[in-house]
Amino acid sequence: MSKTKKTKIKTNVVYNESCLETMAKMPDNFVDLTVTSPPYDNLRDYGGNPFPFKEFMLIAKELHRVTKDGGIVVWVVGDQTIKGNETGTSFKQALYFKEVGFKLFDTMIYQKTPRGAVGNNKTYWQTFEYMFVLSKGTPKSINLIKDRENKSARDGDNGTKRLKDGTLIKQKRKGYSQYGRRTNVWEYLIGRGHSASDNIAYEHPAIFPEKLAEDHIISWSNKGDIVYDPFMGSGTTAKMAIINKRKYIGSELFSEYIEIINKRIKNI
Repeated sequence: MSKTKKTKIKTNVVYNESCLETMAKMPDNFVDLTVTSPPYDNLRDYGGNPFPFKEFMLIAKELHRVTKDGGIVVWVVGDQTIKGNETGTSFKQALYFKEVGFKLFDTMIYQKTPRGAVGNNKTYWQTFEYMFVLSKGTPKSINLIKDRENKSARDGDNGTKRLKDGTLIKQKRKGYSQYGRRTNVWEYLIGRGHSASDNIAYEHPAIFPEKLAEDHIISWSNKGDIVYDPFMGSGTTAKMAIINKRKYIGSELFSEYIEIINKRIKNI
């Protein structure tokens, strides 16, 4: 637990500081949902700053402290391949989250269009990142998105069933809805015109799709909840929180990115 004195923190603000400084202002059990993609394995450029595992450990502990009982952390992360050897950073982080008290509620996949020479050119083309859904206890908000078309959709009907003694009994058979819950592999188009609906976002070097953030916000929180992003970047989490009537808090080290965020959310 952080020893820093807790002070009142405002919502709907992105703080120009490290996430450890922001979380130090938060009381225990404060945040409903965290949606973020940290700077990992030199695969993303965030001003050239490294992200050592020791710092991650501090962040994981603080996230557990500030997350409400039943709250969720969505941690989107990938691995770098160095001389034919994947780092395994994603797995190390997921397992450490479990050590500090989170449950690994679901290991999801963010599948994207193949772009560039990602990973090891001697293996199959890598097209995904992990989305670890970590819960502090039993999740309090589960709003599963149901947009997978059910080819066997039908209304319920009445029928009969013959018992062993030959008699018939009437029974009502359940139907199948037109759409069922989606799988835990989510596919999104990426790049200009796909990742974001505004051009300002592309001033940031590494953004994840607005729809990805929105789908997690819808799935694991309710209107009025507090959504946090400790690595706010281009402001995607804040934008989608506003659109979906949630409160947001963000942390971002670089002032130039704060300017991008403010431009994006100014006219929502």
